[in-house]
Amino acid sequence: MSITAERKQELVGKFATVSGDTGSPEVQVAVLTERIVNLTEHFKSHHKDLHSRRGLIRMVNRRRSLLDYLKRKNQQRYEVLIKELGLRK
Repeated sequence: MSITAERKQELVGKFATVSGDTGSPEVQVAVLTERIVNLTEHFKSHHKDLHSRRGLIRMVNRRRSLLDYLKRKNQQRYEVLIKELGLRK
């Protein structure tokens, strides 16, 4: 259900703007997307897990806020990110 440290390092390495960057919106969105995908798989077999569903909704809202911020600040970085992550829009 949670993201492994190795997978998180892969995402940080792939989406970081500079070496060791973990705070940029791209990295945060990539990590949140991975966690959202994992939780979505979890809900396929545990559809009554409402407490985790609340956490999923918070993650989706946080990702949406970060994407909105990135879209306002730099449209090109936003478009590259959603294309690489396979998000809609």
